[in-house]
Amino acid sequence: FIFSEAMPTTIEALSGNGVGIKGTSLKDEKYEICLTPGCVQAANIVLESMDSSVDPCDDFYKFSCGNFIKESTIPDDKTSISWFSKVDDILTDQLRIIIEEPSTPDESRPITMAKIMYKNCMNKSRIEDVGLTQIKNIVKDLGGWPVLEGDSWDPSSFDWISTTYKFKDKGFSIDYIIDFSITTDVKNSTRRIIDLDTASLSLSREYLIKGMDEKIVAEYYRYMVDIAVIFGADRARAEKELKESLDFEISLANISLPLEERRDATKLYNPMTIPELQEKYPLVPWKEYFTRILPPEVKVQSDEVAINNVPSYITNVSAILSNTPKRIQANYLLWRAVAGSISYLTEEVRKRQLEFGTAISGKTEREPRWKECISVATSSFSLATGSLYVQRFFKEDAKKAALEMVGGIREEMYKILNEVDWMDEKTRQSALIKAKGMSAHIAYPDELLDREKLENYYKNVTVTGEDYLKSLLNLTTFGTNWSFNRLRQPVNKSDWISHGRPAIVNAFYSSIENSIQFPAGILQGTFFSNRRPRYMNFGAIGFVIGHEITHGFDDQGRQFDSEGNLVDWWEPETKSLYLKKASCIIEQYGNYTVEEVGLKLNGINTQGENIADNGGIKQAYRAYNRWVEQNGPEPRLPGLQNYTPQQMFWISAANTWCSKYRPEGLKLRIITGFHSPGEFRVIGPFSNQESFAKDFKCPKGTKMNPVKKCSVW
Repeated sequence: FIFSEAMPTTIEALSGNGVGIKGTSLKDEKYEICLTPGCVQAANIVLESMDSSVDPCDDFYKFSCGNFIKESTIPDDKTSISWFSKVDDILTDQLRIIIEEPSTPDESRPITMAKIMYKNCMNKSRIEDVGLTQIKNIVKDLGGWPVLEGDSWDPSSFDWISTTYKFKDKGFSIDYIIDFSITTDVKNSTRRIIDLDTASLSLSREYLIKGMDEKIVAEYYRYMVDIAVIFGADRARAEKELKESLDFEISLANISLPLEERRDATKLYNPMTIPELQEKYPLVPWKEYFTRILPPEVKVQSDEVAINNVPSYITNVSAILSNTPKRIQANYLLWRAVAGSISYLTEEVRKRQLEFGTAISGKTEREPRWKECISVATSSFSLATGSLYVQRFFKEDAKKAALEMVGGIREEMYKILNEVDWMDEKTRQSALIKAKGMSAHIAYPDELLDREKLENYYKNVTVTGEDYLKSLLNLTTFGTNWSFNRLRQPVNKSDWISHGRPAIVNAFYSSIENSIQFPAGILQGTFFSNRRPRYMNFGAIGFVIGHEITHGFDDQGRQFDSEGNLVDWWEPETKSLYLKKASCIIEQYGNYTVEEVGLKLNGINTQGENIADNGGIKQAYRAYNRWVEQNGPEPRLPGLQNYTPQQMFWISAANTWCSKYRPEGLKLRIITGFHSPGEFRVIGPFSNQESFAKDFKCPKGTKMNPVKKCSVW
């Protein structure tokens, strides 16, 4: 076949004003070309992204995305640009329209509060007038920040446990020494349980453990000192004391588990009763601790059970706390409270925060204030604003089409499970039960349109007049109490509240619910449109759907059964064959080098996402071909008529991952992320598919058709 540059026709010439074209499509002697506005727009996007001078068998990512990379400029306020970020921008503009509309007498209370929140955030002059007075008073109420108090700070009135209680009461995080949450019990997914884990750190463990030799840790230290000085600390004192509190945080990082060791859910499941915790870790009065942290309605039992994810951490953190002066502990905790508030304070501290952010992500500007405030308002009231979003902007036909696609792609997963030759029958049956038992949440739950339900959910929230910081702390308290109150409530796996955030460009799999979720926000733009051929949709959102389904069978998802319980349903021999197949993927991706930053991908941490990409693209491709068998072939796109529908499927799938990163953001993603960068989400999975090589006639041994291929599903 020939490439498109051999074709004299261009988009403009074809779409023109339709002169001489009967109807909306043009019969070529060989095939039909679709000339509807939807098809012309789809073709435009592909042509703008691709670089057809690249051989698709050599580098399909550059072939599909080369021009996108050449022509795109990363905005100063972003770490990267991609089709995901472009769809996200569309979504943010849509949310802005909703939030900036003046309030009406009959609008629901949560929407009014979201609009007040937005106005409070936009009211920079009020924020400057308040200055740092309010936060300094809060810091005093929390026990005082020693670096500010100097010699007048009294260690005898401090201990980290009662400070944690104060943080909880004021709306600050309580996870700075020991992470505390309420989660579903993975061995009995119908109930909830207390969950204890390693501290939530301000920088990734992977950076902190390198200490001051790591540029980002050194930048973090300078940032801490500068903020303390702006708050009124003496510089020499800040340099000395905050170095000690940084060393304390580094020691917490050193006793945390590396990400690679957190993939085995059984290893993290260590239930202990209060008496057992008390005996093993006497430093914390556990019953009192749980009672003070949980809302008063939740009565803590004397034999209450908690899951202790990393037992060695609590042993080690107890030893560290016993050997660390109180002043250092207090400097660390109060710094974390201050650091968590900076975004909501004056321009002076926000500017310093941005400089630190630049070191981590490379972006040199904050996003426009309105964008930041839309994000604050909509994430604070995500159910209410999500409800308005779907009523105003969501095209209902997308829900129906997505449901159909999910059905077709799932069918292929069932077939694949029946076909794989390395599974014994018992494990295969368990896998099929799991695949068939997977529930799907598409676009948004119907309850989201029920005004009474929404108002009831937010009934305990108060947004205070013009007080921005106080409103934010109230919201944190509301969220924490809501989450903690669920400890004694039965688990409803299809609960509308957990699936009621439609205004987001993402998709999810939950192993504990055995469910897939595709919010309204991703059913648009380059991912999905009813106005273009199906091969474009199966390649884009279809790939995403297959990806989420496959998560149920990746290295982590496979540890859970159809009910979302942590159960080993694998026969030993099949399990070892699975692990062997997964290690092929680990090795393949672990050998990819990201030239721009000179780092190799982390094959272990990205394996779950890579297994999902490989299985997902295969299911979507098969489902599209099945659709064609039932519905007949589709027309081609103008300017791209030399590409078959099958080839366009692959081009559309690759287009989804076109992205351009700043080096700092790329480094951050590789060191701490679970997803491979866009380039490898194309090259990796596509080069493992025989069907890709066949559709593009790639000779054996080319980069996109290697002799050795990996395949799990």
